Amino acid sequence: MHFQDEALLMVALRTLTQAVHKIDPVFHGELLSNIFDMSIWKYGPDTGSTLLELIARLAAVADKFLDTCLHMLVNNFEPHRRSGKSTFQRSLARKEEVHSQLLMVLQYIAELVPLAPMKLKYIIGLRMPKYTDPKEVIIMFVDCMLGLENDEIGDFFGGVLLAKVVDLLTDLDVNISWEDILQEDTNKGMFDMELEDVVENADGLIDGKFVEGYGVLRGNAFADKLDGLMVVVCSHLTTWASNGRLLTVFRNLKESFQRSVMNAFKSKFVQFVMFYACSLDPEICGQDFAFMLRDIFLSRIETPISRMSAVAYLASYLSRAKFVSTSLAVDILQSLLDWCFEYCQRHNFPEKIINPKVHRIFYSGCQAVMYTLCFHMRSIVDDPQLKSELLRMPMEPVLHHALSPLKVCLPSIVHEFLRQAKAANLYKKSVSFFSENLLESEFSEAFGGVERLDIFFPFDPYLLKDSDSFIRPNFKFWSSVKTTYSNCNSEDDEEFEDLDGPDFAEAGCFIENHKVEIDSDEDDDDDNDNDIELSMNKMSITPKLSIHDHLTGKHHIPARMPARIRPSVSP
Repeated sequence: MHFQDEALLMVALRTLTQAVHKIDPVFHGELLSNIFDMSIWKYGPDTGSTLLELIARLAAVADKFLDTCLHMLVNNFEPHRRSGKSTFQRSLARKEEVHSQLLMVLQYIAELVPLAPMKLKYIIGLRMPKYTDPKEVIIMFVDCMLGLENDEIGDFFGGVLLAKVVDLLTDLDVNISWEDILQEDTNKGMFDMELEDVVENADGLIDGKFVEGYGVLRGNAFADKLDGLMVVVCSHLTTWASNGRLLTVFRNLKESFQRSVMNAFKSKFVQFVMFYACSLDPEICGQDFAFMLRDIFLSRIETPISRMSAVAYLASYLSRAKFVSTSLAVDILQSLLDWCFEYCQRHNFPEKIINPKVHRIFYSGCQAVMYTLCFHMRSIVDDPQLKSELLRMPMEPVLHHALSPLKVCLPSIVHEFLRQAKAANLYKKSVSFFSENLLESEFSEAFGGVERLDIFFPFDPYLLKDSDSFIRPNFKFWSSVKTTYSNCNSEDDEEFEDLDGPDFAEAGCFIENHKVEIDSDEDDDDDNDNDIELSMNKMSITPKLSIHDHLTGKHHIPARMPARIRPSVSP
């Protein structure tokens, strides 16, 4: 718009502002329609402010224009889509300026009209973008909407806005297909899938062959939208942490996580919103999240799927978060093992045939314990007090109970756990194990169910490029983990080859002061771009190797040295 035309418009808007009480919705319907159809993105800061002042005055007129004014303001969270792509792109440079003006006016109206927040919540719900909308539309709208949480008006919404964003993130997440993601050699063991010593470079060359580094991240629009939206959400979390609103937001975020994310069948990245929020306040939020997951697992009123998902999240969180203290991990391990020990006491009878489905919650707990110890065992045994606490835990009667968790849990996790336990002298005798080269077994597949919760590690390496900068500083890669055998010589490593023996011989464990007592009661619980490309190139989804393949020799022996575990997967 020409400067003179915009100046005349400002005069007209100011005149209308002084006469809002004389504007009649019937006689001045066309005038009002033109006003409410205006976009502040088209005008300069002064004209935009004048227009918003008029809208604020109209909203304050009793029983006349409140709903229409709120609709107009929410519509301006983003530039009008009919304005054209080029105009839309130019508007991005003014995003902070326009959003600041909009939020200021909405806060003013909320203070002036008590009904405004309730109506605004409803209108935002109507205008909330869908996961199929363009990326720019989603990001612009959500960015402005979350800005409401910074003001007093955010207290009224009670987490509703954040819940809508989490739902949108989840919708985007579950629409990313793992089949589009670069697959590794399916014969590799769990801890071999993050090897960083593969011959490769930043151009995506692996053993001399070109592989597109980002796979789904470059070719999937949902991943691109999710990446951009994660940047927006994490940025707002940072702001809330700096202005003292994080704890309030975190309470709402926990509810949204439990309702929308925890049991999401194909969740891959949205859970990292919780991870980042916890990293901003490890002492309160970080511990609170861990205890929430622990309590869900221990609860008898939660569904088996919820309990198994919770303990999978718990183990992955304790293992991957740099900000989680070893003492907290030990405290959680104590709770899990105590529950597993009580479960063993109620099922102290030999089973002729192992039934993983019946005891799937128990096996989930055992696998979580071993997985967590793979990451924390070295730091525990290096601390005399924590090592003493570990030795007092009922590890032996749980892992060597007739339910045979060492046979049922993922062989790759069991092998890594036993290898570290032996190197730390936590086992008195050598332990025989079926095969470290199996990523999964038919037993583990059975207790994992159709959701494959036996191979669900929600906080595995993060693969969204732009938002990775929020996650990476607080994320623990397997390659950085100090294992108990890292200082062992080759002879010690060769001695551990006994783990590949043909049978499950008896095993000594941590201590023998826990004995399982017979109890016939039924149990209620039977139910850095290059760095990113590197992570992407190491990604793998559900492998196809089974016990049958192993027995028939249809597999290759993977490299022994582990580095990082592959991302969480779903079928």
